[in-house]
Amino acid sequence: MIDDCTALILAGGDSRRMGQDKAALVLDGKTLLDHITATMQRVFSKVVVSVRQLRAGVDVPQVCDGVEASGPLAGLIAGLAQADTPWVFAVACDMPFVTEAVVVHLASCRAAHQAVVPMIGGYPQPLAAFYATGTLEAMRASLAAGDRSLRGVLEKLDVRYVSEAELRECDPQLRSFFDLDTPQDYHAAKK
Repeated sequence: MIDDCTALILAGGDSRRMGQDKAALVLDGKTLLDHITATMQRVFSKVVVSVRQLRAGVDVPQVCDGVEASGPLAGLIAGLAQADTPWVFAVACDMPFVTEAVVVHLASCRAAHQAVVPMIGGYPQPLAAFYATGTLEAMRASLAAGDRSLRGVLEKLDVRYVSEAELRECDPQLRSFFDLDTPQDYHAAKK
């Protein structure tokens, strides 16, 4: 168990490309939200779900975004503000294949950094990443300045980027980073 960190599952998005609530999609008899919650509960002693409005049937604490329609950054800010641990692991609810091994490896990279972010296909993956709670003010300032981009916030932090090669050691096919954004992704996940 990683006790100095709260797992924050982001489940408040619009799901525009999917056309329906991604958190409620069923895969192997469980919703995507239930899949990721179960994985996070095996790794972290504290798990919170970030939502735009409270969801019925969720068995872990929920935190609501403080800013209307501000995307994942608002959810991350809400989670960081509520966390009583020095770290938050932010993960999107549409990433049902995140492995415990990947999370534990990312956790091992935190020393002396403000964030630990995987790099997949040359792009940072800010919604499968660790953030020190001390980054809250920088994130609030970014949002207040009109920058809702998580990648924009990363440019202002001391980030330890974790390479694909390093991640393949604990997840050879990088399945942890397969997210379900479209109906086609959902069909592929079912296979």
